[in-house]
Amino acid sequence: MHRAGAREFLFALAVSILLTAALTYPLAFHPGHLARLDTTDGQFSIWNVAWVAHALTTDPRHLLDANMFYPHRGTLVYSEANLGAGVLAVPAYWLTQNPYLAHNASVLLAFVLSLLGMYYLVRHLTGNRGAAWFSAVAFAFSPCVMCRMPHIQLLMTAGLPWSLLATHRLVARPSPARGLVLGLVLAGQAYSSGYYGIFAGLLAGYAIAFHAVFEGRWRSVRYWASAALAAAVAVGLVLPLFVQYVHLQQATGFHRGLAETTFWSAKWQDYLASPAHAHAWMLRLIPRWRDVLFPGLLTVGLGMAGVWIGWRTRRNLTALYASAGILAAWMSFGPAAGLYRLAYAVLPAFSLIRAASRFGVVVTLALAVLAGFALAAWLPRLRRPALASVALAGALALELAAIPLAFTEVPPVPPVYRLLAILPPGPVVEYPFYYNSKELYVHSRYLLNSTAHWHPLINGYSDYIPADFYQHAPAIARLDDESFRILAKLGTRYLVVHDTAGYAGPPYRRLLLERRLRPLQFSRGIWLFEIVN
Repeated sequence: MHRAGAREFLFALAVSILLTAALTYPLAFHPGHLARLDTTDGQFSIWNVAWVAHALTTDPRHLLDANMFYPHRGTLVYSEANLGAGVLAVPAYWLTQNPYLAHNASVLLAFVLSLLGMYYLVRHLTGNRGAAWFSAVAFAFSPCVMCRMPHIQLLMTAGLPWSLLATHRLVARPSPARGLVLGLVLAGQAYSSGYYGIFAGLLAGYAIAFHAVFEGRWRSVRYWASAALAAAVAVGLVLPLFVQYVHLQQATGFHRGLAETTFWSAKWQDYLASPAHAHAWMLRLIPRWRDVLFPGLLTVGLGMAGVWIGWRTRRNLTALYASAGILAAWMSFGPAAGLYRLAYAVLPAFSLIRAASRFGVVVTLALAVLAGFALAAWLPRLRRPALASVALAGALALELAAIPLAFTEVPPVPPVYRLLAILPPGPVVEYPFYYNSKELYVHSRYLLNSTAHWHPLINGYSDYIPADFYQHAPAIARLDDESFRILAKLGTRYLVVHDTAGYAGPPYRRLLLERRLRPLQFSRGIWLFEIVN
Protein backbone atom coordinates (compact mmCIF):
# COMPACT_ATOMS: atom_id res chain seq x y z
CA MET A 1 0.00 0.00 0.00
CA HIS A 2 1.50 3.35 -1.02
CA ARG A 3 1.80 6.21 1.46
CA ALA A 4 -1.35 8.09 0.37
CA GLY A 5 -3.36 4.87 0.49
CA ALA A 6 -2.05 4.10 3.97
CA ARG A 7 -3.01 7.58 5.21
CA GLU A 8 -6.48 7.21 3.72
CA PHE A 9 -6.92 3.82 5.36
CA LEU A 10 -5.83 5.11 8.78
CA PHE A 11 -8.19 8.07 8.45
CA ALA A 12 -11.05 5.81 7.35
CA LEU A 13 -10.34 3.44 10.22
CA ALA A 14 -10.34 6.30 12.75
CA VAL A 15 -13.62 7.69 11.39
CA SER A 16 -15.18 4.21 11.44
CA ILE A 17 -14.18 3.70 15.06
CA LEU A 18 -15.58 7.09 16.09
CA LEU A 19 -18.85 6.51 14.21
CA THR A 20 -19.23 3.07 15.75
CA ALA A 21 -18.59 4.41 19.26
CA ALA A 22 -21.14 7.20 18.74
CA LEU A 23 -23.90 5.18 17.10
CA THR A 24 -23.68 2.23 19.50
CA TYR A 25 -23.35 4.42 22.61
CA PRO A 26 -22.75 3.52 25.41
CA LEU A 27 -21.48 0.06 24.39
CA ALA A 28 -17.98 1.10 23.28
CA PHE A 29 -17.36 2.88 26.60
CA HIS A 30 -18.35 -0.07 28.83
CA PRO A 31 -17.85 -3.18 26.67
CA GLY A 32 -17.12 -5.49 29.59
CA HIS A 33 -20.13 -4.44 31.64
CA LEU A 34 -23.03 -4.04 29.20
CA ALA A 35 -24.95 -6.64 27.20
CA ARG A 36 -28.28 -7.46 25.60
CA LEU A 37 -29.45 -9.81 28.35
CA ASP A 38 -33.14 -9.08 27.83
CA THR A 39 -33.55 -11.64 25.03
CA THR A 40 -32.85 -15.33 24.62
CA ASP A 41 -30.97 -14.67 21.39
CA GLY A 42 -28.80 -12.10 23.12
CA GLN A 43 -27.82 -14.55 25.86
CA PHE A 44 -27.22 -17.32 23.35
CA SER A 45 -25.02 -15.09 21.18
CA ILE A 46 -22.79 -14.15 24.12
CA TRP A 47 -22.32 -17.81 25.04
CA ASN A 48 -21.77 -18.78 21.38
CA VAL A 49 -19.07 -16.19 20.69
CA ALA A 50 -17.39 -16.85 24.02
CA TRP A 51 -17.38 -20.61 23.38
CA VAL A 52 -15.66 -20.20 20.01
CA ALA A 53 -13.05 -17.84 21.48
CA HIS A 54 -12.55 -20.16 24.47
CA ALA A 55 -12.18 -23.27 22.29
CA LEU A 56 -9.79 -21.57 19.88
CA THR A 57 -7.53 -20.54 22.74
CA THR A 58 -7.67 -23.81 24.69
CA ASP A 59 -8.64 -26.83 22.55
CA PRO A 60 -9.25 -26.00 18.85
CA ARG A 61 -9.64 -29.69 17.96
CA HIS A 62 -12.96 -29.77 19.83
CA LEU A 63 -14.21 -26.41 18.58
CA LEU A 64 -17.49 -27.87 17.29
CA ASP A 65 -18.10 -29.88 20.46
CA ALA A 66 -19.81 -27.05 22.33
CA ASN A 67 -20.63 -27.63 26.00
CA MET A 68 -24.37 -28.26 25.62
CA PHE A 69 -26.60 -31.30 25.19
CA TYR A 70 -23.88 -33.51 26.70
CA PRO A 71 -22.88 -36.19 25.69
CA HIS A 72 -23.71 -35.15 22.10
CA ARG A 73 -20.79 -33.96 20.00
CA GLY A 74 -20.68 -31.40 17.21
CA THR A 75 -23.38 -29.39 18.96
CA LEU A 76 -22.04 -26.02 17.80
CA VAL A 77 -23.62 -26.69 14.39
CA TYR A 78 -27.04 -27.21 15.93
CA SER A 79 -27.44 -23.51 15.14
CA GLU A 80 -25.35 -20.78 13.51
CA ALA A 81 -21.74 -21.58 14.46
CA ASN A 82 -20.61 -17.91 14.48
CA LEU A 83 -16.99 -18.86 13.89
CA GLY A 84 -16.16 -15.48 12.34
CA ALA A 85 -17.47 -13.57 15.34
CA GLY A 86 -15.58 -15.91 17.65
CA VAL A 87 -12.33 -15.28 15.78
CA LEU A 88 -12.83 -11.51 16.15
CA ALA A 89 -13.39 -12.06 19.88
CA VAL A 90 -10.21 -14.08 20.48
CA PRO A 91 -7.88 -11.22 21.52
CA ALA A 92 -10.39 -9.74 23.99
CA TYR A 93 -11.27 -13.14 25.44
CA TRP A 94 -7.67 -14.33 25.66
CA LEU A 95 -6.66 -11.20 27.59
CA THR A 96 -9.64 -10.99 29.97
CA GLN A 97 -11.67 -14.25 29.95
CA ASN A 98 -14.69 -11.94 29.98
CA PRO A 99 -17.44 -13.36 27.71
CA TYR A 100 -19.29 -10.03 27.55
CA LEU A 101 -16.20 -8.10 26.51
CA ALA A 102 -15.41 -10.78 23.92
CA HIS A 103 -18.90 -10.58 22.44
CA ASN A 104 -18.98 -6.80 22.43
CA ALA A 105 -15.56 -6.66 20.80
CA SER A 106 -17.04 -8.71 17.94
CA VAL A 107 -20.07 -6.42 17.76
CA LEU A 108 -17.98 -3.26 17.56
CA LEU A 109 -15.51 -4.74 15.08
CA ALA A 110 -18.42 -5.90 12.91
CA PHE A 111 -19.62 -2.30 12.54
CA VAL A 112 -16.11 -0.96 11.93
CA LEU A 113 -15.42 -3.54 9.22
CA SER A 114 -18.81 -2.96 7.61
CA LEU A 115 -18.22 0.79 7.49
CA LEU A 116 -14.78 0.29 5.95
CA GLY A 117 -16.08 -2.23 3.42
CA MET A 118 -18.90 -0.01 2.19
CA TYR A 119 -16.66 3.05 2.15
CA TYR A 120 -14.08 1.35 -0.04
CA LEU A 121 -16.72 -0.21 -2.30
CA VAL A 122 -18.39 3.10 -3.15
CA ARG A 123 -15.02 4.88 -3.20
CA HIS A 124 -13.91 2.37 -5.82
CA LEU A 125 -17.10 2.72 -7.87
CA THR A 126 -17.39 6.53 -7.76
CA GLY A 127 -14.03 7.94 -6.73
CA ASN A 128 -15.88 10.27 -4.33
CA ARG A 129 -15.06 10.02 -0.62
CA GLY A 130 -18.03 12.07 0.55
CA ALA A 131 -20.45 9.82 -1.31
CA ALA A 132 -18.62 6.79 0.05
CA TRP A 133 -19.06 7.90 3.68
CA PHE A 134 -22.78 8.48 3.22
CA SER A 135 -23.19 5.00 1.72
CA ALA A 136 -21.10 3.48 4.52
CA VAL A 137 -23.30 4.96 7.26
CA ALA A 138 -26.48 4.12 5.35
CA PHE A 139 -25.54 0.47 5.12
CA ALA A 140 -23.66 -0.26 8.35
CA PHE A 141 -26.20 1.42 10.65
CA SER A 142 -29.42 0.78 8.75
CA PRO A 143 -32.47 -0.06 10.89
CA CYS A 144 -32.54 -3.65 9.62
CA VAL A 145 -29.00 -4.11 11.01
CA MET A 146 -29.28 -2.09 14.22
CA CYS A 147 -32.40 -4.00 15.24
CA ARG A 148 -30.36 -7.25 15.18
CA MET A 149 -28.07 -6.36 18.08
CA PRO A 150 -28.95 -9.60 19.97
CA HIS A 151 -28.10 -11.65 16.83
CA ILE A 152 -24.35 -11.49 16.35
CA GLN A 153 -24.48 -13.31 13.01
CA LEU A 154 -26.83 -10.67 11.58
CA LEU A 155 -24.38 -7.90 12.47
CA MET A 156 -21.63 -9.54 10.40
CA THR A 157 -22.50 -7.63 7.24
CA ALA A 158 -18.95 -6.57 6.32
CA GLY A 159 -18.36 -9.42 3.89
CA LEU A 160 -21.13 -8.17 1.59
CA PRO A 161 -19.44 -4.91 0.50
CA TRP A 162 -15.94 -6.39 0.73
CA SER A 163 -16.90 -9.29 -1.55
CA LEU A 164 -18.50 -6.89 -4.03
CA LEU A 165 -15.35 -4.77 -4.00
CA ALA A 166 -13.28 -7.88 -4.70
CA THR A 167 -15.70 -8.80 -7.48
CA HIS A 168 -15.41 -5.40 -9.16
CA ARG A 169 -11.62 -5.55 -8.95
CA LEU A 170 -11.67 -8.99 -10.56
CA VAL A 171 -13.97 -7.72 -13.32
CA ALA A 172 -11.70 -4.74 -13.96
CA ARG A 173 -8.54 -6.85 -14.24
CA PRO A 174 -9.00 -10.62 -13.97
CA SER A 175 -6.09 -12.47 -12.41
CA PRO A 176 -5.45 -15.50 -10.18
CA ALA A 177 -4.55 -13.19 -7.29
CA ARG A 178 -7.86 -11.33 -7.51
CA GLY A 179 -9.75 -14.59 -7.86
CA LEU A 180 -8.02 -15.83 -4.71
CA VAL A 181 -8.92 -12.66 -2.80
CA LEU A 182 -12.58 -12.91 -3.80
CA GLY A 183 -12.70 -16.56 -2.74
CA LEU A 184 -11.16 -15.74 0.64
CA VAL A 185 -13.61 -12.90 1.29
CA LEU A 186 -16.61 -15.06 0.34
CA ALA A 187 -15.41 -17.82 2.65
CA GLY A 188 -14.88 -15.33 5.47
CA GLN A 189 -18.43 -14.08 5.08
CA ALA A 190 -19.82 -17.63 5.09
CA TYR A 191 -17.96 -18.43 8.32
CA SER A 192 -19.31 -15.22 9.86
CA SER A 193 -22.95 -15.62 8.85
CA GLY A 194 -24.59 -18.42 6.93
CA TYR A 195 -27.31 -16.13 5.58
CA TYR A 196 -24.93 -13.42 4.45
CA GLY A 197 -22.52 -16.01 3.08
CA ILE A 198 -25.26 -17.16 0.73
CA PHE A 199 -26.16 -13.56 -0.12
CA ALA A 200 -22.52 -12.68 -0.83
CA GLY A 201 -22.10 -15.69 -3.09
CA LEU A 202 -25.28 -14.84 -4.99
CA LEU A 203 -24.27 -11.18 -5.37
CA ALA A 204 -20.77 -12.03 -6.58
CA GLY A 205 -22.08 -14.64 -9.01
CA TYR A 206 -24.76 -12.28 -10.30
CA ALA A 207 -22.25 -9.44 -10.79
CA ILE A 208 -19.82 -11.69 -12.66
CA ALA A 209 -22.58 -13.00 -14.94
CA PHE A 210 -23.98 -9.48 -15.44
CA HIS A 211 -20.63 -8.05 -16.55
CA ALA A 212 -20.01 -11.08 -18.75
CA VAL A 213 -23.25 -10.47 -20.64
CA PHE A 214 -23.38 -6.68 -20.80
CA GLU A 215 -19.67 -5.97 -21.21
CA GLY A 216 -18.76 -8.87 -23.49
CA ARG A 217 -16.64 -10.61 -20.84
CA TRP A 218 -18.11 -13.99 -21.61
CA ARG A 219 -15.46 -14.54 -24.30
CA SER A 220 -12.52 -14.03 -21.92
CA VAL A 221 -10.90 -17.24 -20.73
CA ARG A 222 -8.91 -15.28 -18.15
CA TYR A 223 -12.12 -13.76 -16.80
CA TRP A 224 -13.85 -17.10 -16.30
CA ALA A 225 -10.68 -18.75 -14.98
CA SER A 226 -10.35 -16.06 -12.29
CA ALA A 227 -14.03 -16.39 -11.38
CA ALA A 228 -13.75 -20.18 -11.26
CA LEU A 229 -10.73 -19.90 -8.97
CA ALA A 230 -12.71 -17.63 -6.64
CA ALA A 231 -15.57 -20.13 -6.55
CA ALA A 232 -13.20 -23.06 -5.97
CA VAL A 233 -11.41 -21.31 -3.11
CA ALA A 234 -14.68 -20.27 -1.45
CA VAL A 235 -16.28 -23.70 -1.80
CA GLY A 236 -13.12 -25.49 -0.71
CA LEU A 237 -12.80 -23.42 2.44
CA VAL A 238 -16.49 -23.50 3.36
CA LEU A 239 -17.05 -27.16 2.53
CA PRO A 240 -15.74 -28.58 5.85
CA LEU A 241 -18.31 -26.54 7.79
CA PHE A 242 -21.08 -27.08 5.25
CA VAL A 243 -20.52 -30.84 5.44
CA GLN A 244 -21.21 -30.68 9.18
CA TYR A 245 -24.62 -29.16 8.52
CA VAL A 246 -25.37 -31.65 5.75
CA HIS A 247 -24.43 -34.48 8.10
CA LEU A 248 -26.80 -33.05 10.72
CA GLN A 249 -29.58 -32.97 8.12
CA GLN A 250 -28.96 -36.54 7.02
CA ALA A 251 -28.65 -37.89 10.56
CA THR A 252 -31.64 -36.09 12.03
CA GLY A 253 -33.84 -34.95 9.15
CA PHE A 254 -33.50 -31.35 10.35
CA HIS A 255 -34.13 -28.83 7.57
CA ARG A 256 -36.01 -25.64 6.86
CA GLY A 257 -39.18 -26.33 4.92
CA LEU A 258 -40.98 -23.87 2.67
CA ALA A 259 -43.90 -23.71 5.07
CA GLU A 260 -41.61 -22.47 7.84
CA THR A 261 -40.00 -19.98 5.45
CA THR A 262 -43.41 -18.60 4.52
CA PHE A 263 -43.98 -17.46 8.10
CA TRP A 264 -40.61 -15.65 8.14
CA SER A 265 -41.08 -13.95 4.76
CA ALA A 266 -41.35 -10.20 4.32
CA LYS A 267 -44.55 -8.26 3.80
CA TRP A 268 -44.74 -4.90 2.09
CA GLN A 269 -45.40 -3.29 5.45
CA ASP A 270 -41.98 -4.44 6.70
CA TYR A 271 -40.24 -2.17 4.20
CA LEU A 272 -41.83 0.79 6.01
CA ALA A 273 -41.10 -0.42 9.54
CA SER A 274 -38.34 1.02 11.71
CA PRO A 275 -38.13 1.74 15.48
CA ALA A 276 -36.04 4.92 14.97
CA HIS A 277 -37.72 8.06 16.31
CA ALA A 278 -37.45 9.67 12.88
CA HIS A 279 -39.52 6.83 11.41
CA ALA A 280 -41.86 5.98 14.28
CA TRP A 281 -44.72 8.00 12.80
CA MET A 282 -44.94 5.50 9.94
CA LEU A 283 -45.63 2.60 12.30
CA ARG A 284 -49.02 4.11 13.12
CA LEU A 285 -49.93 4.06 9.44
CA ILE A 286 -48.97 0.50 8.50
CA PRO A 287 -50.96 -2.52 9.69
CA ARG A 288 -49.46 -5.72 11.06
CA TRP A 289 -45.80 -5.31 10.21
CA ARG A 290 -43.52 -8.09 11.44
CA ASP A 291 -39.92 -7.30 10.49
CA VAL A 292 -37.80 -4.14 10.31
CA LEU A 293 -36.63 -3.56 6.73
CA PHE A 294 -36.96 0.20 6.18
CA PRO A 295 -33.60 1.52 4.88
CA GLY A 296 -34.11 5.11 6.06
CA LEU A 297 -35.61 8.24 4.56
CA LEU A 298 -32.39 9.72 3.20
CA THR A 299 -31.18 6.36 1.92
CA VAL A 300 -34.41 5.70 0.02
CA GLY A 301 -34.63 9.22 -1.36
CA LEU A 302 -31.03 9.44 -2.56
CA GLY A 303 -31.07 5.80 -3.68
CA MET A 304 -34.01 6.45 -5.98
CA ALA A 305 -32.30 9.60 -7.23
CA GLY A 306 -29.21 7.49 -7.86
CA VAL A 307 -31.14 5.29 -10.26
CA TRP A 308 -32.07 8.31 -12.37
CA ILE A 309 -28.67 10.01 -12.19
CA GLY A 310 -26.63 6.84 -12.44
CA TRP A 311 -28.49 5.68 -15.54
CA ARG A 312 -26.96 8.62 -17.40
CA THR A 313 -23.46 8.48 -15.94
CA ARG A 314 -22.69 4.80 -15.13
CA ARG A 315 -25.47 2.80 -16.75
CA ASN A 316 -24.11 -0.72 -16.31
CA LEU A 317 -23.32 -0.31 -12.61
CA THR A 318 -26.67 1.36 -11.97
CA ALA A 319 -28.48 -1.47 -13.75
CA LEU A 320 -26.46 -4.01 -11.76
CA TYR A 321 -27.30 -2.60 -8.33
CA ALA A 322 -30.86 -1.61 -9.15
CA SER A 323 -31.64 -5.08 -10.49
CA ALA A 324 -29.85 -6.74 -7.54
CA GLY A 325 -32.00 -4.72 -5.14
CA ILE A 326 -35.19 -5.63 -7.00
CA LEU A 327 -34.29 -9.33 -7.08
CA ALA A 328 -33.41 -9.28 -3.36
CA ALA A 329 -36.73 -7.62 -2.52
CA TRP A 330 -38.53 -10.23 -4.63
CA MET A 331 -36.64 -12.99 -2.84
CA SER A 332 -37.47 -11.52 0.58
CA PHE A 333 -41.19 -12.08 0.04
CA GLY A 334 -40.54 -15.81 0.25
CA PRO A 335 -42.13 -18.83 -1.45
CA ALA A 336 -45.41 -17.11 -2.24
CA ALA A 337 -43.64 -14.65 -4.58
CA GLY A 338 -42.08 -17.47 -6.62
CA LEU A 339 -38.39 -16.60 -6.91
CA TYR A 340 -37.49 -17.95 -3.48
CA ARG A 341 -39.27 -21.22 -4.27
CA LEU A 342 -37.12 -21.59 -7.41
CA ALA A 343 -33.90 -20.90 -5.49
CA TYR A 344 -34.95 -23.39 -2.80
CA ALA A 345 -35.38 -26.09 -5.43
CA VAL A 346 -32.03 -25.37 -7.12
CA LEU A 347 -29.65 -24.38 -4.31
CA PRO A 348 -29.05 -26.91 -1.48
CA ALA A 349 -27.97 -24.18 0.96
CA PHE A 350 -31.51 -22.77 1.02
CA SER A 351 -32.70 -25.76 3.04
CA LEU A 352 -30.59 -24.45 5.94
CA ILE A 353 -32.11 -20.96 6.11
CA ARG A 354 -35.47 -19.91 7.41
CA ALA A 355 -36.06 -16.14 7.22
CA ALA A 356 -36.46 -15.01 3.62
CA SER A 357 -37.05 -11.49 4.92
CA ARG A 358 -33.33 -11.19 5.66
CA PHE A 359 -32.74 -10.55 1.97
CA GLY A 360 -33.86 -7.06 2.93
CA VAL A 361 -30.29 -6.23 3.93
CA VAL A 362 -29.30 -6.60 0.26
CA VAL A 363 -32.04 -4.11 -0.67
CA THR A 364 -30.49 -1.64 1.76
CA LEU A 365 -27.02 -2.31 0.35
CA ALA A 366 -28.23 -1.66 -3.20
CA LEU A 367 -29.95 1.58 -2.21
CA ALA A 368 -26.86 2.74 -0.29
CA VAL A 369 -24.66 2.19 -3.36
CA LEU A 370 -27.16 3.95 -5.63
CA ALA A 371 -27.29 6.85 -3.17
CA GLY A 372 -23.53 7.04 -3.53
CA PHE A 373 -23.97 7.37 -7.30
CA ALA A 374 -26.33 10.32 -6.81
CA LEU A 375 -24.01 12.10 -4.39
CA ALA A 376 -20.95 11.46 -6.56
CA ALA A 377 -22.68 13.39 -9.33
CA TRP A 378 -24.10 16.11 -7.10
CA LEU A 379 -21.38 16.94 -4.55
CA PRO A 380 -18.67 18.12 -7.01
CA ARG A 381 -21.05 20.82 -8.27
CA LEU A 382 -21.23 22.47 -4.86
CA ARG A 383 -18.93 25.22 -3.65
CA ARG A 384 -17.99 23.27 -0.52
CA PRO A 385 -18.49 19.59 -1.31
CA ALA A 386 -16.60 18.35 1.77
CA LEU A 387 -18.81 20.36 4.11
CA ALA A 388 -21.94 19.18 2.30
CA SER A 389 -20.88 15.54 2.49
CA VAL A 390 -20.18 15.83 6.23
CA ALA A 391 -23.56 17.49 6.75
CA LEU A 392 -25.37 14.77 4.81
CA ALA A 393 -23.60 11.92 6.58
CA GLY A 394 -24.26 13.65 9.91
CA ALA A 395 -27.95 14.09 9.10
CA LEU A 396 -28.15 10.42 8.17
CA ALA A 397 -26.40 9.42 11.39
CA LEU A 398 -28.90 11.50 13.40
CA GLU A 399 -31.78 9.86 11.51
CA LEU A 400 -30.54 6.35 12.27
CA ALA A 401 -29.00 6.92 15.71
CA ALA A 402 -32.32 7.16 17.51
CA ILE A 403 -32.92 3.41 17.37
CA PRO A 404 -33.17 2.33 21.03
CA LEU A 405 -30.40 -0.02 22.18
CA ALA A 406 -31.52 -1.93 25.29
CA PHE A 407 -28.22 -2.68 26.99
CA THR A 408 -28.26 -3.74 30.63
CA GLU A 409 -25.58 -3.92 33.28
CA VAL A 410 -23.91 -7.31 33.50
CA PRO A 411 -24.55 -8.93 36.90
CA PRO A 412 -21.64 -10.33 38.93
CA VAL A 413 -20.88 -14.03 38.55
CA PRO A 414 -22.65 -15.96 41.36
CA PRO A 415 -20.24 -17.67 43.78
CA VAL A 416 -21.63 -21.08 42.82
CA TYR A 417 -20.22 -20.73 39.29
CA ARG A 418 -16.91 -19.39 40.55
CA LEU A 419 -16.60 -22.52 42.67
CA LEU A 420 -17.54 -24.75 39.74
CA ALA A 421 -14.74 -23.16 37.73
CA ILE A 422 -12.08 -24.57 40.08
CA LEU A 423 -13.68 -27.97 40.71
CA PRO A 424 -12.59 -31.08 38.78
CA PRO A 425 -14.29 -31.26 35.35
CA GLY A 426 -17.59 -33.07 35.04
CA PRO A 427 -21.01 -32.73 33.36
CA VAL A 428 -23.44 -30.30 35.00
CA VAL A 429 -27.23 -30.26 35.03
CA GLU A 430 -29.14 -27.13 36.02
CA TYR A 431 -32.63 -26.98 37.52
CA PRO A 432 -35.41 -26.18 36.90
CA PHE A 433 -35.00 -28.42 33.85
CA TYR A 434 -37.46 -27.04 31.32
CA TYR A 435 -38.80 -29.03 28.39
CA ASN A 436 -42.07 -27.32 27.47
CA SER A 437 -41.66 -25.56 24.11
CA LYS A 438 -42.65 -22.23 25.66
CA GLU A 439 -39.97 -22.52 28.35
CA LEU A 440 -37.03 -24.06 26.51
CA TYR A 441 -35.49 -20.61 26.10
CA VAL A 442 -34.53 -20.63 29.79
CA HIS A 443 -31.72 -23.05 28.98
CA SER A 444 -29.97 -20.16 27.20
CA ARG A 445 -29.44 -18.64 30.65
CA TYR A 446 -27.74 -21.83 31.78
CA LEU A 447 -25.50 -21.68 28.71
CA LEU A 448 -24.57 -18.12 29.62
CA ASN A 449 -23.88 -19.23 33.20
CA SER A 450 -21.52 -21.88 31.88
CA THR A 451 -19.14 -19.25 30.49
CA ALA A 452 -17.85 -18.94 34.06
CA HIS A 453 -16.77 -22.61 34.28
CA TRP A 454 -17.08 -24.29 30.83
CA HIS A 455 -18.05 -27.71 32.21
CA PRO A 456 -20.25 -29.70 29.79
CA LEU A 457 -23.99 -29.21 30.29
CA ILE A 458 -26.82 -31.70 30.09
CA ASN A 459 -28.93 -28.61 29.35
CA GLY A 460 -28.97 -26.91 25.98
CA TYR A 461 -30.76 -24.60 23.61
CA SER A 462 -30.42 -24.23 19.83
CA ASP A 463 -32.27 -24.29 16.52
CA TYR A 464 -32.03 -28.08 16.50
CA ILE A 465 -32.70 -29.95 19.74
CA PRO A 466 -31.81 -33.66 19.88
CA ALA A 467 -34.66 -36.15 20.07
CA ASP A 468 -33.28 -37.80 23.22
CA PHE A 469 -33.37 -34.46 25.01
CA TYR A 470 -37.13 -34.40 24.57
CA GLN A 471 -37.26 -38.09 25.45
CA HIS A 472 -35.42 -37.76 28.77
CA ALA A 473 -36.35 -34.20 29.77
CA PRO A 474 -39.68 -34.93 31.56
CA ALA A 475 -38.03 -37.57 33.75
CA ILE A 476 -34.91 -35.45 34.39
CA ALA A 477 -37.10 -32.52 35.38
CA ARG A 478 -38.78 -34.46 38.22
CA LEU A 479 -35.49 -34.99 40.05
CA ASP A 480 -36.55 -38.40 41.36
CA ASP A 481 -35.09 -41.92 41.23
CA GLU A 482 -35.64 -42.21 37.48
CA SER A 483 -33.94 -38.84 37.01
CA PHE A 484 -30.85 -40.13 38.78
CA ARG A 485 -30.75 -43.27 36.67
CA ILE A 486 -30.72 -41.10 33.53
CA LEU A 487 -28.23 -38.61 34.95
CA ALA A 488 -25.92 -41.42 36.05
CA LYS A 489 -26.08 -42.92 32.56
CA LEU A 490 -25.08 -39.52 31.17
CA GLY A 491 -22.18 -39.30 33.61
CA THR A 492 -23.50 -36.21 35.40
CA ARG A 493 -21.31 -35.04 38.28
CA TYR A 494 -22.72 -31.68 39.43
CA LEU A 495 -26.24 -30.47 40.02
CA VAL A 496 -27.23 -26.79 40.25
CA VAL A 497 -30.66 -25.88 41.62
CA HIS A 498 -32.12 -22.39 41.37
CA ASP A 499 -34.56 -22.02 44.26
CA THR A 500 -37.06 -20.02 42.21
CA ALA A 501 -40.79 -19.64 42.57
CA GLY A 502 -41.23 -21.21 39.17
CA TYR A 503 -39.84 -24.53 40.40
CA ALA A 504 -42.43 -26.76 42.07
CA GLY A 505 -41.07 -28.04 45.38
CA PRO A 506 -37.55 -28.93 46.58
CA PRO A 507 -37.19 -32.67 45.81
CA TYR A 508 -33.44 -32.31 46.25
CA ARG A 509 -34.00 -32.13 50.03
CA ARG A 510 -35.14 -35.76 50.13
CA LEU A 511 -32.17 -36.75 47.99
CA LEU A 512 -29.92 -34.84 50.35
CA LEU A 513 -31.27 -36.79 53.30
CA GLU A 514 -30.72 -40.02 51.38
CA ARG A 515 -27.09 -38.96 50.89
CA ARG A 516 -27.38 -39.03 47.14
CA LEU A 517 -26.33 -35.39 46.94
CA ARG A 518 -23.38 -33.74 48.62
CA PRO A 519 -23.89 -30.00 49.14
CA LEU A 520 -20.96 -27.90 48.00
CA GLN A 521 -22.33 -24.37 48.28
CA PHE A 522 -25.50 -22.35 48.72
CA SER A 523 -25.43 -18.69 47.73
CA ARG A 524 -27.92 -16.15 46.36
CA GLY A 525 -30.68 -18.72 46.14
CA ILE A 526 -28.58 -21.22 44.16
CA TRP A 527 -27.55 -24.67 45.41
CA LEU A 528 -24.53 -26.52 44.09
CA PHE A 529 -24.41 -30.25 44.73
CA GLU A 530 -22.13 -33.08 43.75
CA ILE A 531 -23.94 -36.27 42.87
CA VAL A 532 -22.87 -39.17 45.09
CA ASN A 533 -22.61 -42.42 43.15
